[in-house]
Amino acid sequence: MIMKSSLEDIRKKFDTNVEIYSNEEIGQTSAMDSLLVLQMIADTAALTNPNAKTMCDIGCGGGNFTIKILHKLPNLSCTLVDLSKPMLDRAQERIRAIGGTVECVVQSAIQTAELKRGGYDVIVAGAVLHHLRTKDEWSLVLRKIYDALADGGTFFYWDLINHEREEIDRIQRERYKQYLIGVKGKEYQQKVFADIEQEDTPETVTFILTQFLKSSFRDVDVIHKNGMFAALAGKK
Repeated sequence: MIMKSSLEDIRKKFDTNVEIYSNEEIGQTSAMDSLLVLQMIADTAALTNPNAKTMCDIGCGGGNFTIKILHKLPNLSCTLVDLSKPMLDRAQERIRAIGGTVECVVQSAIQTAELKRGGYDVIVAGAVLHHLRTKDEWSLVLRKIYDALADGGTFFYWDLINHEREEIDRIQRERYKQYLIGVKGKEYQQKVFADIEQEDTPETVTFILTQFLKSSFRDVDVIHKNGMFAALAGKK
């Protein structure tokens, strides 16, 4: 059994890969449908919380989700949370370049980050919660996110997933393998799979939906699901 990367290992990796996660037009190429989901979450946030004033981007990376949402809700005051200072610096630079407001920057893992209670109309966590290692961490983090939402606020989740049935998981992993080969070739596919094995602990949609409901989210729904990736939303 492979020993998973520590948060410090993950931070060091992201410190040196800023530009990979800093292109709104390309998205995250290793994630299936990343551009589609960026747009879907922005559109849904604007329709669900049209009067939103504050948002928090957990694991913000280079700021892609925040920027896409700001195109729809330009007056948001934004809080950015990420392990990597270079990522936070790049996200702030890009957000301010389009006239966005960054109210607060938190360099921390979400497990230990302090979020303002009831402070956000929109919270998004894109491709970050797969770094949670245990069910207790999931429970802690989702409750923290729920508590940080204002009444009527919405949480949007987008990430790598597993499947309940081994047969389905095998089929979808093969689909994902072929997708990655098509994007950048066999060597790229092997590196992405190795990184997942080393760094990530994805969960099933069934588990994640259950955790949303246990954390008191309502109107929980699957926005999108394709292969090894899914987007969910829940309201406070």
